[in-house]
Amino acid sequence: MFSKRPRSRSIASQLILLFTLAAAMLLACGLGVFYWIVVRHAFAEDNAVLGDKVNALQTSFEQRGGVAGVAAEINATGSQRAPFLVRVLDPAGATIGQTTGMETLLPAKIFSRAASRETAVPTEYRVDGKLFALTTRRAMAGGQPFTIQVAQDRSSDEQVERRFGILVLVVLSGSIFASVLIAISVTRRGLRPLEEMKHSLERIGPTHLNEHVTSANWPRELQPLATAFDEMLKRLDDSFTRLSQFSADLAHELRTPIANMLGEAQVALSRDRSSAEYRETIESTIGECERLSGIVDNLLFVARADAAREPIARKRFDARAAVEKIAAFYETIAEDRHVAINCSGQGEISADPALFERAIGNLVDNALRFTPENWSIHIALADHKKDFEVAVSDNGSGIAPEHLPRVFDRFYRAESSRGSDGAGLGLALVKSIVDLHGGTARIQSEIGLGTTVSLTFPKGV
Repeated sequence: MFSKRPRSRSIASQLILLFTLAAAMLLACGLGVFYWIVVRHAFAEDNAVLGDKVNALQTSFEQRGGVAGVAAEINATGSQRAPFLVRVLDPAGATIGQTTGMETLLPAKIFSRAASRETAVPTEYRVDGKLFALTTRRAMAGGQPFTIQVAQDRSSDEQVERRFGILVLVVLSGSIFASVLIAISVTRRGLRPLEEMKHSLERIGPTHLNEHVTSANWPRELQPLATAFDEMLKRLDDSFTRLSQFSADLAHELRTPIANMLGEAQVALSRDRSSAEYRETIESTIGECERLSGIVDNLLFVARADAAREPIARKRFDARAAVEKIAAFYETIAEDRHVAINCSGQGEISADPALFERAIGNLVDNALRFTPENWSIHIALADHKKDFEVAVSDNGSGIAPEHLPRVFDRFYRAESSRGSDGAGLGLALVKSIVDLHGGTARIQSEIGLGTTVSLTFPKGV
């Protein structure tokens, strides 16, 4: 079965969604608070008006000595479609006056549920699709307590509240729709520089790696990305240049021994030769083949080192013993050239023993090639706190300063630069070994004063 590829997420859609949700939440909260404040204020005003009305009725009842004090109000509310309905009960609970039609809508027993204290909040009651606020008040007349029941018709306020709620929802819906349109416009405008950057990158190809993305017109957030792209292009350009140079150098190095073998073979076959002459030609061909084999072996090693993904087999061993072993191997060659090899320093190193010996051996072989007679080669060991350093010094002709930055490049050879195989691969191989260990390789040289190559190996656990 084929697994489904995960759907890529759109930055634009996420920004639009998040912007819309944030705007909707803010609008809903804002309009909800506004609606609550308006409705609360309206009911507070209604309660205040109802309270004033009840106070006025109570005062009129008590000052005029009875129901005559509120008769005018009862008659007025009965003759007009006023929002107040009034009823007066005697101490026995019998109705002695009320607004016309009040008994049908609001019987006296309903008011018994309303609080009788003067500070009580009005009780809401719904009947026949209308909303009433009910309250009662005790009033004294002739030394006897009477009950005044007042109902405030709030049906129109409820309709206004409902219409206002619908208006709020309409405004909220319209605002959300407008937020979506604004989010789309802002997101497209905000992501436009990415589209422009894409067009800039599309112009870049293998033959245009010198193009630059960096521009002062990019937004501040994209400038680090543009800088990173430019640095990447610079590295790619450098890699392509080095690869092209490497291919040219490799072709040149391989062409020379092949041309020598071909030329010697053609000359040998141009006429009959003696056995000694044929033998000489074959020996020369073998020498060229050995040179080719050495170049190929070193190239394969450097390529494997560059592509290495697994850690190397580190071991802790006596560096002084390993260095003295290398010096003993080259002692015969050094004596033939009247060159002395000296060692100094002590310590244990954490490295791959075979790779370590190959790197130091290449450096000693290079030094032997360029050290004059009756001079010496010195191998110094230094055990530091965080790393272990091996330095190979000679008294050779030295390397010009302009060549030092490239002496570790493959096939790079200057007049005084060094390569153990004569093909410019010796120092490149040494640097690859040090890189495998996570260390560094440095070179110091002056014309006429010799050369020192220092290898630093980090201390392993």
